[in-house]
Amino acid sequence: MMFDAVRNNKRVVQVFLALITLPFAFWGVDSYVRNAGAGVDLASVGDSKITIQQFDQAWRAQQDRLRQALGADFRPEAMNTPAARMAVLNSLIDQRLLLLEAAKARLGASDELLRDVISRIPALQENGQFSMARYQSVLAAQGLSQSQFEAQMRQDLTLQQLVNAIGETAIVGNTMTEAMLRIQSEERQIAELRFTPEQFAAQVKVEPASVEKYYEDNKKQFEIPEQAKADYVVLSLDDLMNKVKVSDDEVTAWYDSHQDRYQQADERRASHILILVDANVDKAKARATAEEILVEVQKSPTTFADLAKKYSQDPGSAEKGGDLGFIARGMMVKPFEEAVFALRENEVSGIVESEFGYHIIKLTGIKAGKQRAMDEVRSEIVNELKRQVASRQFAEAAETFSNMVYEQPDSLQPVAERFQLKIQHSGWLPRDPNPQLLATLGPLGNEKVLTSLFSADSLKNKRNTEAVEVAPGTLLSARVSEYRPASSKPFADVRVAIEAALKARAAAALAREAGEAQLSALQQGTEGKLNWGPVKTVSRLDGRQVPAAALKAIFRTDVRKLPAFVGVEVGGGNYLLVQIIKVSQPAKLDDGRRQALQREIATVLGQEDFAAYLAGLRMRYKIDVNQAALDSKER
Repeated sequence: MMFDAVRNNKRVVQVFLALITLPFAFWGVDSYVRNAGAGVDLASVGDSKITIQQFDQAWRAQQDRLRQALGADFRPEAMNTPAARMAVLNSLIDQRLLLLEAAKARLGASDELLRDVISRIPALQENGQFSMARYQSVLAAQGLSQSQFEAQMRQDLTLQQLVNAIGETAIVGNTMTEAMLRIQSEERQIAELRFTPEQFAAQVKVEPASVEKYYEDNKKQFEIPEQAKADYVVLSLDDLMNKVKVSDDEVTAWYDSHQDRYQQADERRASHILILVDANVDKAKARATAEEILVEVQKSPTTFADLAKKYSQDPGSAEKGGDLGFIARGMMVKPFEEAVFALRENEVSGIVESEFGYHIIKLTGIKAGKQRAMDEVRSEIVNELKRQVASRQFAEAAETFSNMVYEQPDSLQPVAERFQLKIQHSGWLPRDPNPQLLATLGPLGNEKVLTSLFSADSLKNKRNTEAVEVAPGTLLSARVSEYRPASSKPFADVRVAIEAALKARAAAALAREAGEAQLSALQQGTEGKLNWGPVKTVSRLDGRQVPAAALKAIFRTDVRKLPAFVGVEVGGGNYLLVQIIKVSQPAKLDDGRRQALQREIATVLGQEDFAAYLAGLRMRYKIDVNQAALDSKER
């Protein structure tokens, strides 16, 4: 209902994003404040410990986040560095510092806030409305209990209060904003004169000896990198799942023992008109206003939606005629919920008081609770059972797979037969492919796999590579089947290309020299007859008409005396000469841009304030890092 400020505060969210990159572990705020976990600790923050278990969870969460963000470009081995491990640990340390401060300040998230935020998560909705059945199904698919997920959400919301308190302190004055906007909005009228390599191409002659010399001096440039073809096998959790058979009896037994997971709760659809009450509102006047509106509603109940649009002070529902969608028990504050579930369909309540103010509620629909039928959830159960069985099988198979490719290094056939895998064959693979090519190589597009393939042991001794995790639940081992060492392209194959490149380079140099000579003449007051292009107007906010390098040069130029001239290389061997004719300010600053810039500056200042706050916390608490444990634990 009235939690839009928490959800829509974009500046706070921007500051907060850096802190919730790694989701919080599911032990609750209290366990963070106390000494949580057991075993070897990677760090301590005051008396609070960060254990290997907590680090591992954060590590996996970070990998999953990057995998989703980068897709085929994700490289697990890129995270397996001391710097990456320390970055994850530092993020956990920052989280712990904030949780300690939040606990000290007795901050928390109410049940009402938690329910409202969860109910508005799109992934938990059906047809735009919160669905308890979908909520339970999504959590089950992630292997989470409702209490675990809600503990994480409560921690996030608790910390958001702390972040909000710091990030909202930045104040940006109008004077500074307007001064910066005037600088950004300054307009300069210009004309261009372009010197291109094509204008000078006829003057260029490249001697054969120069072409040969360039080839000899730059042989590395014409090198064909070493390549290899590989045979490989892949063991994957998904393949194991496809082989698992689940009987009808197993499905029935699971359904019977987990019926609470497939309960669809009784739901009511309601609309409301809200008159807000807070510290700045006279409560008696607010109630009097609500009672006047109730009289109008009772006179014409069918116009409830129109009256909600006219009177309701709930920004989230007013424009929708007060519609709140379907509501399950536990989603709203208690007085509101009790009123909703006491109404008959199309009945209007009296005045209902809650912590937010006064409500007038209309019940617009009833969805009776029911047990989802087994046929309806059969596919979910089958997938759940298959994944459980396959996960156990994969955990056992992964160790055997890794041992076999290592202990029987001369062939992939034994491991292929043991696990009924197909030996697959690659095309030519380069040692160091560019990222675009790497993304096309499928499971072999993994830096760790390629490094192993091109190792001395693999090339000279023809041994299997180690088992490499190329994706979650996917192991691969490969061996070289063919090999081509690095070589150079023959001179005859590249002579024409070298000659063209040398001509283009020489022509570009002539274009630059001509442009610089003309610029010097103009700056000395000798203009001559020049064919300037049409006049354009550019600003720092709108410089699309000129190359980026030219825009920078234009606004770095001293314009106390006009016309002013500047020259710049703009790519492709082109040299651009620019005449600045006039400088002006817009008559009126755009108010929308002013507000946007003010928000932008406030965001930057808020982030700086928050960084300073975190730095202060790090000085206030004793922080110890077990560097040996962090470095020695193989990831």
